[in-house]
Amino acid sequence: MASRLVPVVLLVLLAALHAQLWLGRGSIPRVQEMQRQLAAQTAANDQARQANERLNSEVHDLKEGLDMVEEKARSELGMVKPNEVYVQFTPR
Repeated sequence: MASRLVPVVLLVLLAALHAQLWLGRGSIPRVQEMQRQLAAQTAANDQARQANERLNSEVHDLKEGLDMVEEKARSELGMVKPNEVYVQFTPR
């Protein structure tokens, strides 16, 4: 009887380990899904980091010089200096 008990116990343990591998908390499908989520979050973080760097550069330019302020005013608000003629050219 003891000779049959050891293989049965080992098979039960193997089945439990196998079930944990495929269905448990750290299962292979769950790990793969978490890796996909991590890759997506990393990409989103990279985009946000680039946007932050761009904004920091713009803030620095606005603090340091009036050239950036003038450029923004001209492009976004249509600023024209005194004694300046505004000509709009629209390419075909």
